[in-house]
This record gives sequence, C-alpha cells and structure tokens, in this order.
Amino acid sequence: MNAQPLRGRVAVITGGSRGIGLGIARAYREAGAHVVIAARKADGLAEARAELLRTKGDGDVHEVVANAGEPDQAERCVAETVDRFGRLDVLVNNAATNPYMGDLLDLDLPRAEKTVRVNQYGMIAWTRHAWRAWMAEHGGAVVNIASVGGLVVDPHIGWYNATKAAMLHLTRQLAFELGPRVRVNAVAPGLIKTELARAVWEPREPILTARLPLRRLGTVEDVANAALFLAADTSSWMTGQTLVLDGGATVLPIGVEE
Repeated sequence: MNAQPLRGRVAVITGGSRGIGLGIARAYREAGAHVVIAARKADGLAEARAELLRTKGDGDVHEVVANAGEPDQAERCVAETVDRFGRLDVLVNNAATNPYMGDLLDLDLPRAEKTVRVNQYGMIAWTRHAWRAWMAEHGGAVVNIASVGGLVVDPHIGWYNATKAAMLHLTRQLAFELGPRVRVNAVAPGLIKTELARAVWEPREPILTARLPLRRLGTVEDVANAALFLAADTSSWMTGQTLVLDGGATVLPIGVEE
C-alpha cells in the first residue's frame, strides 16, 4: 500500500483550523499532500498551521482567512490555492454552523438562513469554484463532512440536521453532475470527541458508550481516516456515497434507551 497516497496533490479544507478539519489536514499532509486550511479567524489559522508544520509530512501548509458561507471568499481561496500550488485536487467541505437549538416551530428566519448558507449552500459554492478553477478539466475529489444527524431525528437540532440531510442528497446530485471527472462522497460522523463538543460528550461518556456496539465514541482520527480514503485512489470507483461513522448507533434496535 502506498504510504503517501496523496503525494504531490493539493487539498483545500474548510473549517480547517480545529477539530475534524484540522485532523483531516494532518492526515492529508502525512499522506503527502499540500494542504490549504480555510477558516474565519486568522489567529486560529496561524496556530493550526504551526501545529501542522510540527507534525510529520513534507507537504506545504497554507492558510486563508475565509468564511465558508461567503461565496466570494470561497472563490478567492480557490484562486489563491491554484495560484500558489498550480492545482487543486481535493476539496473538503467541512465547515458548519449551528446557531439554533430548539423546536423547529420556534426557529427564526435569520438563524435558519445562516445555517443553510454555511452548511448547505456553502458546500455548493466551494464545489463550484473548485470545479471551475481546476477540477472540470483535470479531475479531483470532493469530500463532504455531513453528520449522522442527517439520517435520524433529534429533538434539539432538527434544523441543523435538516441541512446535513440536504448535504447527503446534494452529495449524490453532485456525483451525478460532476462525473466522471470528479468523485463526490460524504462522511456522516456520529458524536466525535472534539473540544467543541466536550460539553456534550464528557459528562455522559460512560452512558453513551455503553449503548454503542463498538463501546466507544468517535475520534477526530476516525473521521480523518475516512476522509483520506475518499480522497485517495483507493476509492477510485466510489462516488455519490456516504460513509457512516457512528460506532453502530444507527443499527441499535428500537426501544434501546440511554
């Protein structure tokens, strides 16, 4: 097996300054890729770049301040990537937002629109610019980081989950529209042990893991490994698919309680 399956390739990762996005950037760099991490805050990006350069891997690391929900910033990031590296082989649509928790009927329009703009339309905008700038002619791979929430019902984050369900459908649609040049696949993680989600998983980890067939929560590395598989040639005959990473949560029988 190729120890560096992405050697010489260039990947853009939105939301790449922390958590899952940073983990994917680390995995891609170790696999030989040059990585471009995009996020809203310059200081977080600088810290992430420094961390990535301290890890093994000989690929370059470049950071771009860009809001995933602003199409003009997506265009700028993609153009800067192609100008700097001469190519763009992999796009990871990882950035997401969830400004509202509660019942759907109490959801206000501004927060509804913000969630769709980043989670749903943002994916389209970044993919469009990657396609037009490089992939339409040279090919590539798009990896969408969705959520297992797009497959289930949750009493608190129904709107967020609706945008993730849309992301799964749009993954299939884009696979159809962009083939055969570009492969488009998704990862749907369950609860992952990130710092951002610590308040959710840390107090209840024993209860949560006891319910799962694999008896543990997911890690950033679990998602990064899946994203690496989908970006590399090992998945070359795979498009329009979703890898569910949830420790078996979605196979639990009806009636299993926490």
